Amino acid sequence: MLKTEQRNPKTTHIDRMTTLEMVRVMNEENMNSVLAVDRALPQIAQAVDAVAAAIGNGGKLVYIGAGTSGRLGILDASECPPTFGVSPEVVQGIIAGGLERLVTAGENAEDIYENGVKDVEQILKAGDVLVGISAAGGARYVVGAMEKAKELGCTTVAVTSNPGTAITEVADIAIVCDTGAEVVTGSTRLKAGNSQKFVLNMLSTCAMIKTGKVYENLMINLKPSNEKLTGRVIRITAAILDCPEDEAEELLKQHGFDIRKTVDACKK
Repeated sequence: MLKTEQRNPKTTHIDRMTTLEMVRVMNEENMNSVLAVDRALPQIAQAVDAVAAAIGNGGKLVYIGAGTSGRLGILDASECPPTFGVSPEVVQGIIAGGLERLVTAGENAEDIYENGVKDVEQILKAGDVLVGISAAGGARYVVGAMEKAKELGCTTVAVTSNPGTAITEVADIAIVCDTGAEVVTGSTRLKAGNSQKFVLNMLSTCAMIKTGKVYENLMINLKPSNEKLTGRVIRITAAILDCPEDEAEELLKQHGFDIRKTVDACKK
C-alpha cells in the first residue's frame, strides 16, 4: 500500500479528540512536510538548475497535475509574472480536466493518459522543463504528459510523496517527499500538498534568482499593479539606491515605475 494511503496511528481516534487536540496533532504532522522536503533537497536543487538553464535559454517551466496537485501548480505559475516580471508563458500550470477543475472536483480526469499527452504537445518544445505533480505518483494523466515531454526533448521532473511510482520511473529528476500517512487517511491535500507547495516555491523562486530576476533579496522586476505593490516598488528602490522614499518615487516616475531601469539610470 502507498504510504499516503496508509492509516496514521496518531489519528486513529481523531473523531473523539477535543478541538485543541485535533489542531495540535495536525500541526505536529505538518512538521513532517518540512522534514520530508529537507530530505529531498539535493534532488530539488538539481531540478532548480534544470529550470534555470531552460529559462536562461528562452525555455519555460510547465507544471502539470490533477486535483490539488494541479491547483498548486497553477497557483505557483500565476504568481510568477507579478513577482518576477516574467511573461505568463515562462511559467505555466496545467490541470487535468481544464481550468474549471480549479473550483470543482473531477476526480476521474487524472485517469486519462491521452489527455495528458494532448494537453502538453502544443505547449512544450525541446529544452523546456515539465514538472509532473502527483502525491500518489501514479496519475495516468501526468504519466502521459511526462512521456510525451520526453519525446519532445524536455527535461522531466516528478514531485510525489511515494517512491518507486510511475512518475518517478519516467522522470529525469525524481523529487520524493515522503510525508507518510495523512491525518485523514488518503487526504493528500494535507501533508503531501504542503510538501508540494514548498517544492514548487523553491523551483520557481530559486530559478528566478539564478536568472537575474532578484537583486540581493529584493524583487527588482516587481510590477506596481496595485496600491500595496506600488508602495513596495518605492521601498525596494529606496533600499537599493539608499535614498528617501519620496526621492525614490520621483525617480521611478521618470522611468515608468520600472525598478531596474531606475536603478540602472541612477548607478551609471
